[in-house]
Amino acid sequence: MNSAAQQPLQVSAGGPRLWHAVHILVLAQVVLFCGTLFAQDSATLVFSLDFPNSDPEHYSISVQSDGRAKYESSGNISKDSDDKQTYQSEFKFSDATRARIFELAAQAHYFEGKVDSGNKKLAFTGSKKLAYKDSQHSSTAEYNYSQEPAIQQLTTLFQNVSATQEFGRRLSYFHRYQKLALDDELKRMESEARAGELMELESVKPILQQVYDDASVIKIVRARAMRIMEMENTSPVSR
Repeated sequence: MNSAAQQPLQVSAGGPRLWHAVHILVLAQVVLFCGTLFAQDSATLVFSLDFPNSDPEHYSISVQSDGRAKYESSGNISKDSDDKQTYQSEFKFSDATRARIFELAAQAHYFEGKVDSGNKKLAFTGSKKLAYKDSQHSSTAEYNYSQEPAIQQLTTLFQNVSATQEFGRRLSYFHRYQKLALDDELKRMESEARAGELMELESVKPILQQVYDDASVIKIVRARAMRIMEMENTSPVSR
């Protein structure tokens, strides 16, 4: 037998250090690759509606693929006031709603092609826009009404989320400036929540908690705020 084959493997003095350096370099490349892959997979979807003489007359909802969302609107401070207010809030969608939003976007082919029904006889219900962007898609569609089921479901979903956010906006204003108006506002909010016309109630929990914690607010109003906080995500995520 070749005596050279029987010799133990010799490792130079710098061998272990070199192997350690190579190991760190490989790990760094893996982390970099994963980060790049995540960035490529991230997506943003935006829904907006402009409807003059309605309340709000404009709003938009931007949602990231991880569920982080931003809501912006402009409209009257309250139904009894002509003064305008610009409102912004940030929240995070529940996992079920976030997944459903991007599932519907895929079903709607990421809003590429014709979305509006083109029926000029239909009543105007606001100028709507859906936009989607990720590493492979970048598209925008404007419509008044769409016959595409996925678009219809997305529209209803975002309108219900806007309704929830607008309750949060008005409650914040009333709690600060007009506490006597809280009772009627919360009654209406509770009724719409039970009817399944609101979505992502968790996103306005902070203002509901403030109302409940405020000892200067009458008990019946605080109790109503608590009941709403205890509700589930009442608007169904249609499938």
